[in-house]
Amino acid sequence: MRGLCTPAKEEEAAPAPPPEPAGRMMPTLEVIVSKIFPAGFGWQAASVVAGAQGFEADSLNFALTTGAGDFAGVLAGHSVFSVLNAVVGRGGGLGSDLVAGLWLATAAFCSGTAWQPCVNFLHDQASCTFIPTAIGCGAVTGTAFFVGLRIGRVIYKPLGLPGMDYANLCGDAMLSVSIGAATGTFVGTDISFKDNFLMPFFGVTDSMSDIEGMIRAGASTSTGFMCMQTTQNLLLPRGANWLDPVKI
Repeated sequence: MRGLCTPAKEEEAAPAPPPEPAGRMMPTLEVIVSKIFPAGFGWQAASVVAGAQGFEADSLNFALTTGAGDFAGVLAGHSVFSVLNAVVGRGGGLGSDLVAGLWLATAAFCSGTAWQPCVNFLHDQASCTFIPTAIGCGAVTGTAFFVGLRIGRVIYKPLGLPGMDYANLCGDAMLSVSIGAATGTFVGTDISFKDNFLMPFFGVTDSMSDIEGMIRAGASTSTGFMCMQTTQNLLLPRGANWLDPVKI
């Protein structure tokens, strides 16, 4: 998807006009289905694996395992979506789309790895309630995602990913804000917060099956992303949204 900075030589063809705000909703839904839901699903699946391996939630092994699950979820979801796009003649070219997926998955690894340590600190050490933890975790993990995006532009530039410039700096930052909303809402899966008002919708309990927990996790990230990205879609003018992408 061009909105995710899929590598392409812009000089080969005139870019399409940026979409109207309402026209951004379909790409938003595509991003949710192909990346945001799989990210939450993959993180929760990896937490099950980490638990089976005996990794405690406050260990580095647990953080890295769940980060890898986030990476795998985004890469798998994006790759399947890219292949389907290629079959129907959409997208920016399969090779370019797959590089973009690797880039996004790398950023997801950064935010996914940071999530549990951040929640542990805010909940256990800082004794924060649910809302401050969700906001703080969203800010920290959203920043981690942004750092991953910027580093990824250096790592994957030889593979055709556009390098750093001011326009994609703005776009990456706005995408990271929406990711932060997703990861903040993901705190709703944690039932240890007595004031977790999202627990009836997203809370993951020991009594439910692993697959139900994974689905709830994916639903939580999808909901947070949808709320924040819809706000951006409705408020930002043409050429000022990362989906357009940003034009300076």
